[in-house]
Amino acid sequence: MSSSPAIQPTDLGFFSVLAGAGSLSAAARELGITTPAVSKHLAQMEQRLGLLLVKRSTRRMSLTPEGELYLAHARRILGDIDDMAQRLGLSKAVPQGLLRVNATLGFGRSHVAPLVSRFVRANPQVEVQLQLSVNPPPLTDDAFDVCVRFGPPPESRVIARRIAPNRRLLCASPAYLARHGTPRVAAELAGHNCIGIRQGEEAFGVWRLASGRGRSAAAGADAQAVKIRGNLTTNDGEVAVNWALDGHGILMRAEWDIARYLKNGRLVQVLPQLRTPDADIYAVYPQRHQLAARVRAFVDFLAAQLAQRSAVRAA
Repeated sequence: MSSSPAIQPTDLGFFSVLAGAGSLSAAARELGITTPAVSKHLAQMEQRLGLLLVKRSTRRMSLTPEGELYLAHARRILGDIDDMAQRLGLSKAVPQGLLRVNATLGFGRSHVAPLVSRFVRANPQVEVQLQLSVNPPPLTDDAFDVCVRFGPPPESRVIARRIAPNRRLLCASPAYLARHGTPRVAAELAGHNCIGIRQGEEAFGVWRLASGRGRSAAAGADAQAVKIRGNLTTNDGEVAVNWALDGHGILMRAEWDIARYLKNGRLVQVLPQLRTPDADIYAVYPQRHQLAARVRAFVDFLAAQLAQRSAVRAA
C-alpha cells in the first residue's frame, strides 16, 4: 500500500487559513472545527513533509522559514485555481481570494492605501497584501498580482493599463523664489538649489526638459538634459516635497503629489512653459491574471476612483 503524498490539495487551503488566522484557536473558529482538530491536521502535514512549518507557543504561533515558503506557494496555487475557474466560466465572478499589490512609497501611502481600504470594504471576500517599495519590483518575479507604477513598463509580456494621467512639474515655495529669484529659462536652474530624488533607474541629478507642448515633448529630440545641483537629496518623495515646502529649493515632482500645495499657494510652479517626461499612472499585471475577478475589479476600481479625483483636481 502506497503512502500518502507529502502535499495534499486540502492542505493548501487549510494552511492559508491557519497562517492568516494567527493562532490555532482562531483558525478553528474560521474553519468551523475544534482546536484539537486543527492541531492534528497541522501535525499530520508536518509528519508527511518531515518539516516543521509552525513554531507553537501557549499564546501565539509563527511560521518557520519552511512554513513561509509553503504559504507563498500555497497561496499562489490557490490563486491559479481561482484564475482557472474564472477562465472556465465556473465562477460567479465575485472578487475573492488573495490579491498582492505593490506600489511606490509616496503614491502608495497617499493614494493607493486609502483606496485599498475602500475596496476591501466593498469586497470583503478579497484579502489584500499591500507592499510599498522605493523601486518597482521585477515583473517577472510573480511576487505580485498588480503593480501600480509611473510610466509604462518595458516588458511586453505583461498588461499595462493606463489608469490616470500624471505629469511631473517643477515647483518651489514662494519664500524660496522671493529670496533667490524665479528662473526664466532652463539654463538658470544651474544657479539654483535643486532638491534631488534618487528613485528607480532614472538618471540622478539630470532633469530632461523640453519646450514643446505635446505630452511626449520631453522625450523628443529637442529635449535638453539639465544637470542640477543642490545640498539635499533623498529617496523618499514625501520628504522631498516637505523640503520644498520648507523653502530649501526647486523640486521636480509628480502633479499627484503636489497638486494640493499648488492649489493652496504653498508651492508655485516654476518654468511652466517647459515639459518633463510624463509619469502617467499604470496598473501592471501578468496576462494570466487578466480574467481573475479580484484583479479586474481592483484595477477597474482604481481607474474609476483616480479618474474621479483627477476631475476634482482639475476643477
